[in-house]
Amino acid sequence: MWGLPGRIWQSQQSEWIDDVSTAPEQVFLRAEIAVSVGLKAAFGVPILADNQVLAILIFYREKVLKCQPRLLELVSAVATQLGSLIQRKQAEAALKVQQGQTEKLLLNILPKPIADRLQKEQKLIADHFDEVSVLFADLVGFTEFSAHKSPTQLVEILNGIFSEFDRLSELHGLEKIKTIGDAYMVVGGLPTPREDHCEAIALLALEMQAALRRFNAKMGENFQLRLGIDSGSVVAGIIGISKFSYDLWGDTVNVASRMESNGLPGKIQVTAATYERLKEQFVLEKRGYIPIKGKGRMLTYWLIEEQKKSF
Repeated sequence: MWGLPGRIWQSQQSEWIDDVSTAPEQVFLRAEIAVSVGLKAAFGVPILADNQVLAILIFYREKVLKCQPRLLELVSAVATQLGSLIQRKQAEAALKVQQGQTEKLLLNILPKPIADRLQKEQKLIADHFDEVSVLFADLVGFTEFSAHKSPTQLVEILNGIFSEFDRLSELHGLEKIKTIGDAYMVVGGLPTPREDHCEAIALLALEMQAALRRFNAKMGENFQLRLGIDSGSVVAGIIGISKFSYDLWGDTVNVASRMESNGLPGKIQVTAATYERLKEQFVLEKRGYIPIKGKGRMLTYWLIEEQKKSF
C-alpha cells in the first residue's frame, strides 16, 4: 500500500517523516499539496484493537522536525485507549442491533406487554382475565381444496387471506393468538383489558367475512368462513422454553371453538353470553338450542351486522 496511512495500516507501526517536501512519492503521496499549505513534518500512529487496525491518526507540523520518540510514545498510548473505546462502542452498537432483532422477533410471536415482561426475565407468565371475547375462524373446504394445489400455491393463498386478517386484528387492537392449518384464533380484552372487547371482536368477524368476499372476487375462488365467538374468562400465559407461544385456556376458549365447529359456512355463531354483550349495537338472529360436546344443549345466535346508527 502506498502513502503514509497505507504503510502504517499494513505494518501496524508508527511512522515519522521529518520533511514531507523531501520525501519520495511512495513515502508521501501528497507532498506538493502539503508544502503548498505550509506543512512540513508528519507522523502517524495506528489505532489497534485485538491486533487489528481500526483507524490511523495522522499529525502535521509547519516546521521540519526530527523524530521525537517520546511524543510518538505518548500519542501511541492515547491511540491504544482510543482503540479500546472504539472496540467497546462497536460492541455496544452490535449488541443494540441484536437486541433490536430479538425484540422484533418477540413482537412477531408475543403481545408487546408480554414480550416486555419476558425480557425482564419473568420466567412464568400466567394471567387470569375475567372479561375477554374469543373468536375462531375456519376456511370451509380448504382441506379438499388443498388436494389440488401445489404447496407454494397453498401457502400463497393462506398468506394472502391471513395477512389481511392480521391487518384487521391489529386495526381493532386485538391479539391474534395463532393459526392452526386453515384455522385462525384471535382474542379481545387481553393482555390489556378493554371494556369493548366483544364489540371489537364482532366488528372483526364481520370485516373478515367482507375481506374474504373481496379475496374471492379478486382470485376467482369461492371460500367461505365459519366463525364462532364466546365471551367470558380465560387464563393466558406462555408455554415452552425455546419455541414458546402465548396461548389461552378455559371454558370460554373451548366453547368459542365449538361455536365455530358447530356453525355453518358463511355464518358467525355466538353464545348467549356474547349475545347479551352485543344485542344493543348489533343485529343478531336466534338460532336456538344446539347440542355442544361437553356442554349439552346451548342457546346460540347468528351475528348478522352492526346496527345502523340514526342521527
